[in-house]
Formats: sequence, structure tokens, C-alpha cells
Amino acid sequence: MKPTPVALFSIFASTTLFAQESQSTKDFAGSPVVAEGASLVLASEAFKFTEGPACTTNGDVYFTDQPNDRIHRWVADTGKIELFLEPAGRANGLFVDPSDGTLLACADEENELWRIDLKTKKHEVLLATFEGKRFNGPNDVWVLPNGDLYFTDPFYKRPYWKRGDRELSQQVYFLPKGSNAAKRVTDDLVQPNGIVGKGDHLYVADIGDKKTYRYRIGDDGRLSDRTLWTDMGSDGMTIDEAGNLYLTGKGITVVSPEREKIEHIPVPEGWTANVCFGGKDRRTLVITAMDSVYTLAMKARGVLSSN
Repeated sequence: MKPTPVALFSIFASTTLFAQESQSTKDFAGSPVVAEGASLVLASEAFKFTEGPACTTNGDVYFTDQPNDRIHRWVADTGKIELFLEPAGRANGLFVDPSDGTLLACADEENELWRIDLKTKKHEVLLATFEGKRFNGPNDVWVLPNGDLYFTDPFYKRPYWKRGDRELSQQVYFLPKGSNAAKRVTDDLVQPNGIVGKGDHLYVADIGDKKTYRYRIGDDGRLSDRTLWTDMGSDGMTIDEAGNLYLTGKGITVVSPEREKIEHIPVPEGWTANVCFGGKDRRTLVITAMDSVYTLAMKARGVLSSN
């Protein structure tokens, strides 16, 4: 999440919300990724700052409203948005664990990583420290098919923290499924934020250095073969079946596997924080941007973690 003064946000009290057409009218004719005739749809603007969209196997998307300490659910069947959990540990980035269907949450209030049972809504704390030092604030998380995971740990000073300055450098960590000890797997990033994977590759956006890298994932979780993928950072990210990478910030920029910028999706908000593919066929782009959530019909199909 990009640090933004809460005074800029507006809030409306509602837990079930309905979609309407956005005023953004870009013509996507001929787009390699956006469906013909599609337009951006405003699902709701009833939040303070939306983040962390994560898709379940049935196409529903969970996302966070961090300043209001809530997790909401966009329902694939109806397009409605419902309140799922409050309080929610000031959750930021989310990802659904493909190995067991639980929800991983970067719980920023106490700088923890949580696992949430979607049926009971109960959570367990997976991590809070590294080598006895408090995490900066786990921000974004991506989970492999077997439940192993990676997360970014940038430092964004929050107004609700009662802690001092950061105790760790801002890097990427790996946590094997069932372990209670993370491994730091980068040492040369400035401020990593967005993270997503496909196959045996992991993409990490270094928003502090305005760059995004691709790494090869090793059998032990170690990362190698760092490649500069694009001279853009990103807040949150997602990827489609063809390997196109979707970066956020000023709208959404789509970068092809050949590292070319092939599409820009304008979003009528000051900052686009995150994005994921949702819906039963994973052809609906769900976009979190400032106080709003948008959707966009796509030609492209998002990947499952097992792809």
C-alpha cells in the first residue's frame, strides 16, 4: 500500500453495494487483453483505501479496507460486495492458499502474517518477527501450490503504530508451509512491494527503486537469476495465463513476456493500489483504487497459483 494521508479518503457506511458504470470511457477495441466492448465498472466507492484483492477457487474476491480495519468480499455470482471481517488486524495484502483454501493476510496493525479460516473467520499468527526483530510491516504475499509462500516487508510508517523506527532492511521473505521461521531471500532491494509468481518464476516490484524484477524459484525457496523486467515499480501486481504482468500505480500498465508495454488501463482515481483476476472464469479484473473497487471484463484469463 502506498502511504497516503487518510484525510484524502471519504467513507460511506454500507456492507452490501451495487455496481454502476464508471465515467472512464477508454475504447479498448483491439486490446490484446481487454474484452471487446468492455468498459470499467465502478463496483463501489464506499471505503477509505482499498487493497489486497485475492481470488478464491469459486471466483469470489476478498479485499481490504485498511484504514477502516475491514476485509470485504466481492461475490462473483452477483457483483455485490459484502463485509467479511471486522476488525481484521489492519490487513493489507491478501492471497488465498491453494493448498488448503485459507486466506493469508499481511496484518499490518502488529506487523504480522496471518492465516484466516474463511468458514470460521478465526485467524492464527504465522509470523511476527525475524531473528528476534519485528517485521517492518508485511505488505503483499504470494503462495505456491504446496502452501509455501513469499512476502514483501517494506516500511510505511502508520499513524496507528505505537512502535519506533524499522528494525530490519526492506526485503523479501520465504516461509515454507508448516514452518514458524522465515528465510530472507533478497538483500539488495530498496523497498519491495508488489509480488506475484507463475510457474517457477517470481516477480517482485521494488517500488522504492522504480523497478520490477523476475527471479527463478529454487527447490529450497531460494531466488536466483535476477532479471530486470521493467523500469517501473508497482504497488500490487497480478499475472495472466499468457505471462502478461499487470502493474499498478497510475492506472494499470500491462507488460508482455517480451517485456513490452502492451496496454494501459486508466483508472479515474489518484492511485491504483492493487489488482487481481476474479470471477468463475477468472476473466474479470478486480481493481482496488483509493476509496473504490472497479471491475473490467477481460479477454485474458488470470492464473491459478498452480499454473
